Amino acid sequence: MLSKSNIVMTYALLVFIWSTTPLAIVWSVSDLHLMWALVLRFLIALPVAIAILLILKIKFPTDKVALHSYVAGSFSLIGSQIFTYAATPYLSSGMIALMFGLAPIMAGMIGRFGFNQKLQSLQWFGMLVAVCGLGLICTSGGESQHIHPIGIGFMLISVFTYSLSIFWVKKVNATVEPVAQATGSILVSTLVAMCLIPFIWQYAPDHIPETKSLLALLYTVVMASLIAMFCYFKLVQNIKATTLSLTTVLTPMLAMLFGAILNHERPTAMVFIGAIVLLFGLFLYFYKDLKASRELAFKLNQS
Repeated sequence: MLSKSNIVMTYALLVFIWSTTPLAIVWSVSDLHLMWALVLRFLIALPVAIAILLILKIKFPTDKVALHSYVAGSFSLIGSQIFTYAATPYLSSGMIALMFGLAPIMAGMIGRFGFNQKLQSLQWFGMLVAVCGLGLICTSGGESQHIHPIGIGFMLISVFTYSLSIFWVKKVNATVEPVAQATGSILVSTLVAMCLIPFIWQYAPDHIPETKSLLALLYTVVMASLIAMFCYFKLVQNIKATTLSLTTVLTPMLAMLFGAILNHERPTAMVFIGAIVLLFGLFLYFYKDLKASRELAFKLNQS
């Protein structure tokens, strides 16, 4: 079990990486076909992950339960990212991050209808408010603001797949080190990515990508596919699924800030209002958990 300070540091690092990853994805496809950027991301990440596994001399289980866990974990990688990359022509990096803010709601719905977890009335109300915020965003952007219903649809599938993966990995509950879990999930994701190659061969890169695209691709490999996944699977094993999905509530505003500063993304006032409404809905959804955490921290400080 990780110490509290270790969990907090891991959590903070994950929030930072996921705040910057949407922008890195958008930049990586600026000079590459979007699916080739995804395939190359995993083809590069796999040998690096294997090398880290060997250097750290971490055991890589290959029993039935471990393999099941690798497949479950891959849904938060290739399963989710294939739809995220497909959404990049339609959405800005800030909007992609904002859509991932819906992960707690997706996790709540999966927990309610898939695992019979109870939801309180305030949580249902928070979901409704968040959906209203998303509705404001969908009806106010338009293609000129880089907000399109097709991109919203892709991201809803992406977020659902990501949220499902959290529950699936926890349900399998394999005794696997986080680095081994990440490596196994990257391996499965790479195999799936390679199956895409015959369908995108005609779009294969015929030149070295420009510097910005290449650096962004390397960032998605090292930070998003490796370090973030190590952090992610470490947290999956140590905290609740709904608490982990809260990371995606913290990232949207940071991501929109990065997008505005580094990529000149300028959301309209209505989009900004919709984002605030969505995040307020998420705050309502997590209000009881946040209140309980604060009371627990107060009691610990008093003792």
